[in-house]
Amino acid sequence: MSIAGTVSAPQAASRPEGTKYNYAIGYLRGVIVALVVAHHAVLAYHPAAVPIPASLLGQSRAWQAWPVVDSHRAAWAGVFATVNDIFFMALMFFLSGLFVWSSLNRKGAGAYMRDRLWRLGLPFLPAAVILAPLAYYPTYLQIAGHGSFGGFLRQWAALGSWSAGPVWFLWVLLVFDWVAVTLFRLSPQWGDWLGRSIGNMSSTPALFFVLLIAVTAVAYMPAALVFGPISWASWGPFTFQESRLLLYLVYFFAGIGVGAWGLERSLLASGGRLARRWPLWVIAAVLAFLAREMAMRAVLSHPLPHTLLTAIQSGPVMAALGLFPASCAASSFALLAIFVRFAGSRIGFLESLARNSYGIFLIHFAFVSWLGYALLGAALPALVKFLLVTAGALALSWGATILLRRIPGAARIL
Repeated sequence: MSIAGTVSAPQAASRPEGTKYNYAIGYLRGVIVALVVAHHAVLAYHPAAVPIPASLLGQSRAWQAWPVVDSHRAAWAGVFATVNDIFFMALMFFLSGLFVWSSLNRKGAGAYMRDRLWRLGLPFLPAAVILAPLAYYPTYLQIAGHGSFGGFLRQWAALGSWSAGPVWFLWVLLVFDWVAVTLFRLSPQWGDWLGRSIGNMSSTPALFFVLLIAVTAVAYMPAALVFGPISWASWGPFTFQESRLLLYLVYFFAGIGVGAWGLERSLLASGGRLARRWPLWVIAAVLAFLAREMAMRAVLSHPLPHTLLTAIQSGPVMAALGLFPASCAASSFALLAIFVRFAGSRIGFLESLARNSYGIFLIHFAFVSWLGYALLGAALPALVKFLLVTAGALALSWGATILLRRIPGAARIL
């Protein structure tokens, strides 16, 4: 199930015979997209938000992460953003992998990749070229004495590379899909093998959990040491977080394996151990997050390492890096457990959210930026502003998606 590829329940007649809409996974995907909206809304009130520079062309490009910076800040905003940042993109890649193998077997490599290009590649272009500048124009408006849209466009064009906003996920997912298709052409049974390998251990969630942490630690820690845990690479609008690319790939292929084995006999079985023991996974998620935060505080209380060797030799640094995959996995398992346990049947508003989540994901960023900008001068607490921006951006992008889906061409994508 990619964010662009979930079949909604009312479309059941168009699904191949024998398939069943998975409410838990569909609704979880919708809620994760709502969290993405809230995450981008809260950044304006983050205590570490970097002030807008005097020019978009300055050496620092931190404004791409914080397009709107409010004078009202709050410590809770930093905690909320950190919790989200640790797990929700990895979980999105996991969800995106769940139905890859069944789709590849049903459609074949060529048709599957054409569908991915249509559903992922085509929306990326207008989102990166049109919606991203629209979302970042409020950034330019916060620079004293700068208000001309023409001046903004000149600086935007001179950037050379720029953030496409959250739709970076689409092109990275498209590359991952291409990797899966290439493997399918080379070995048409590789997904079945992966499914059996994961299936044999996913009936014991704790074992799969430990293995996932081990593999993602190997994928994440060396990259974080070399590139830094927060650095991004970019070529034009094609951006990605260097330290997490392989971690996301692991989650994507973990999703393929779980899906290939079968949702009802794997980690996500509705009556399985993961679902039945959801309180334990919630506790594990909280403990793992707190442990990682304690490690991060220890890192910040010591002089930061200046070389790769001193970083490797630093106990707090290695602990913080190692606890990131653990916290990521624990939070992902906790949410999966909750939704598999409690969201196994139709729930009205979640049905609509899931059905429209792809469109919400594509267009929400501009609404978040403009609403945050509109509230800059309001004498309101950060929490009230955050709630207003989140609710407003979610409602506007939700409503806009419903309208767009009435257009035949857009409906095929959304």
